[in-house]
Amino acid sequence: MSDNGLFRHSEIHLRPDPSRTVIRPFDLDYPQAFRNDAHPRMQQIAERVLSLDDARLLKEHEAIIASLADRHRDIDKILLRRFDEIRERLPAAQGASREAALAIGAYFSEEYSYEAAALFNPSMVLRADQTGAPSGGVRFLLSLRGIGEGHISSVTFRTGTWSPSGGFALDKGSNQAISPRIDAPAEGVENGMTRVVCEGSEDVSESVLFPVTASQQRGIEDLRLVRFVEEDGHVEYLGTYTAFDGRDARSEVLRATGFRNFEMHPLAGSAAAEKGMALFPRKIDGRFAMLGRQDSESIWLLASDSLYSWDGGIKVVSPRFPWEFVQLGNCGSPIEIDEGWLVLTHGVGMARNYCMGACLLDKADPSKLLARTREPILRPSPHERDGYVPNVVYSCGSIVHDRTLLLPYGVADNFAAFATASVDELLKAME
Repeated sequence: MSDNGLFRHSEIHLRPDPSRTVIRPFDLDYPQAFRNDAHPRMQQIAERVLSLDDARLLKEHEAIIASLADRHRDIDKILLRRFDEIRERLPAAQGASREAALAIGAYFSEEYSYEAAALFNPSMVLRADQTGAPSGGVRFLLSLRGIGEGHISSVTFRTGTWSPSGGFALDKGSNQAISPRIDAPAEGVENGMTRVVCEGSEDVSESVLFPVTASQQRGIEDLRLVRFVEEDGHVEYLGTYTAFDGRDARSEVLRATGFRNFEMHPLAGSAAAEKGMALFPRKIDGRFAMLGRQDSESIWLLASDSLYSWDGGIKVVSPRFPWEFVQLGNCGSPIEIDEGWLVLTHGVGMARNYCMGACLLDKADPSKLLARTREPILRPSPHERDGYVPNVVYSCGSIVHDRTLLLPYGVADNFAAFATASVDELLKAME
């Protein structure tokens, strides 16, 4: 990467791993011209399964277990749950034996490699428990956007550490992955919330947020995690992301509990239809604050009494320099430092090159722009720019520790990389 000498780059890269898979539902039917609503294709497949004797069912079950056991736990539980999900659609299977139910569940499930094509656009937050952090360093949690078959985006997580002497180190990720299932919503929550649980996840790296609602059926994109501190000091992990249904995109909010249980809340209001919203890590003057991009080219500031409803807003930073003439947006939630709110930005210039910059907003009144970088602080280099979408560097969130910026970033919508920079040197690069 080209960065005007501000950054020290790590040799660690996170690249897509096609061996990381989840088991997801597999539904099918005949083409319209051959469809028979009285006897659908799934019913016919179930009848074929029910025609097998116990010995053959056992043989088929042993084969599927042998295929999946090295990267999935509790396979029987997963397959029986899938059978329970579809049994009402299969009249002939109502009295199926356990062996037949397992087989039917397997026929209507599939293994999906959720990061086979790309793993990029990371965001970073401090972990709640800093026990075991290296001397002078921190433990962190990453979210990343994975892309699999059909260009469907999911969210996956990793953990690691950073220290001044040792740099970045990533914890070994599990070879298991747990896809979410929809749980019943709690009483009294706002309309539209979906609660999901990655049941059986034993490590943060095993939890995968795969699309489960109609609004997300084509992807959960670019989660911007933030460690949010309430006015009473309570800390929780929130995040904004783009839900894409194949035609329309909208912003939603994620609330994570232990990164195994999650709430997904659709946003209301005129600003919710845009992508790239980023929540401030605390309230300002008693109200939630958010950065957005309502006009698709500038950074806007929004305030709301509700976390789930956003309207209006004022423009605070607009394209000014050639590298950002097409579009300017945030690269994650603002970071509070002594001098104000540090905001990493992305700018789009000629040939749709995505570069990164930074600006500083007033701490008491973030509608006031104090300074910004004239030139990019990070841009695609000739040696590292090829990928799914070439000529792109992009981040969904970074942290500052002891006046050092810890930056995870995506390269060419392909893989994730890491770098550090002095906050003082970054501020000197602004005008």
